[in-house]
Amino acid sequence: MKSSIFINTFSIILASFFIMPILGCNKKTTEFATRNTASNKPSMQVVTDTATFAAGCFWCVEEQFKQLNGVLSVTSGYTGGTLSNPTYEEVTSGNTGHAEACAIVFNPQVISYRELLQAFFVAHDPTQLNRQGNDIGTQYRSAIFYHNSEQKELAEFYINALNKEKAYNQPIVTEVSLFKTFYPAEEYHQNYYENNPDKAYCRLVIQPKLEKFKKVFKEQLKK
Repeated sequence: MKSSIFINTFSIILASFFIMPILGCNKKTTEFATRNTASNKPSMQVVTDTATFAAGCFWCVEEQFKQLNGVLSVTSGYTGGTLSNPTYEEVTSGNTGHAEACAIVFNPQVISYRELLQAFFVAHDPTQLNRQGNDIGTQYRSAIFYHNSEQKELAEFYINALNKEKAYNQPIVTEVSLFKTFYPAEEYHQNYYENNPDKAYCRLVIQPKLEKFKKVFKEQLKK
């Protein structure tokens, strides 16, 4: 699927959504489970909201969303499973039910949840079931963990509309689930691409994805 065609399709879908009643999102930050990891808290003077997305390896997702103007912080972690305080090794076993995910704290006065959804559908291939490329397993599944009914409605609306428009060659398999608890990943996972640009995975997997993402959203990038 060509990115420009997708953006045009998404814009048409976005415009059609505004015919529906506009619903305000509940502006609040997410309370994370406790883990000893560095935090990047936004200013208390800024009204914030949180989006939680799973789109394959969280190293890729983190670096992509960090680029967007209005995104205040991105934390890599685990959510969607049953095990409390999981470790990376436990999640990669595929037995915890958790997905690698990112908690994205943003300023809704600068970037909307709708725009973040658009970025989500460009950032990865939402038609791949329980995998992204060579990263295979339920921990790499495509998922949107909604924090309120407005986020749920928007996510389901876009998935249905994109499937109807056949924006992809295959149906979208993105899971839409209620957010419960987010466990920040170990410190060495945070800002992974920024701290390890010469690693093979960063050069061969993350960098091409990041370049494509930045090209598509060049008008929305941080200066």
